[in-house]
Amino acid sequence: MSLAVGFDRVTVRRGDTDILRGISVSIPRRCVCAVLGRSGAGKTTFIKALLGLLPVTAGHIITKHGTLDEPRALAAHRHKTAAVFQDHALIDRLTAIENVQLGLAHLRSPWDPTPWPFEFRMAAAAALREVEMLPFAHQRVARLSGGQRQRVGIARALVREPELLVADEPFSSLDPILTRTLCQLIRDNVTRLGATAILVLHQIDLALEMSDWIVGLSDGQVLFCGPTSEFLTSSLSNIFPSLPRPVLARAI
Repeated sequence: MSLAVGFDRVTVRRGDTDILRGISVSIPRRCVCAVLGRSGAGKTTFIKALLGLLPVTAGHIITKHGTLDEPRALAAHRHKTAAVFQDHALIDRLTAIENVQLGLAHLRSPWDPTPWPFEFRMAAAAALREVEMLPFAHQRVARLSGGQRQRVGIARALVREPELLVADEPFSSLDPILTRTLCQLIRDNVTRLGATAILVLHQIDLALEMSDWIVGLSDGQVLFCGPTSEFLTSSLSNIFPSLPRPVLARAI
């Protein structure tokens, strides 16, 4: 298995509480990985640690560039990674297309006073078209709905053509039809780029449908890590013990 990301006995502590508790995880390259768990299981902390936004108290996060406690490896990892956040992390005063163009900011100098190159603007427009937001390209994002803002965030991530796409609840504000359209878009980009996508999802059926690999978290520990094909009802009931059995059966 060619490794995209590995957690080696990683602990992340906030105050006196260990949010992640000595977890070890291996996620292969060129796959869609769903991260599952109840609220408070440590999913968002998992994502933020992977992005280098939270310090690791113990252990190491391993990527193809090295461990993320090495500054050069962290910089290279961030350069090749795109993220979609629950709060969208957009700039309200900018238009949708301007926000998407910021996904390409790493390709030009921050002190460059010239307008964005034509090819960058075309790439941003194409990304907006893919998420069905091109008609809103010149709307300030402050005027967009939550679901529209979420799609702009997805477009900004995909325009980077990343090696690693990391998303925290990327479909939470979207209707089921559009959700499945964007799932297929992410799968197509993973295939086209030879990339890896790691997505925190709350829709269990969607996670099982679209993923190749699953990481199941509970109380800061890993209860399952492996191919979706090996994910059984027993695994799901361990991660979500309060779910009724008929719901578990339908999900699997």
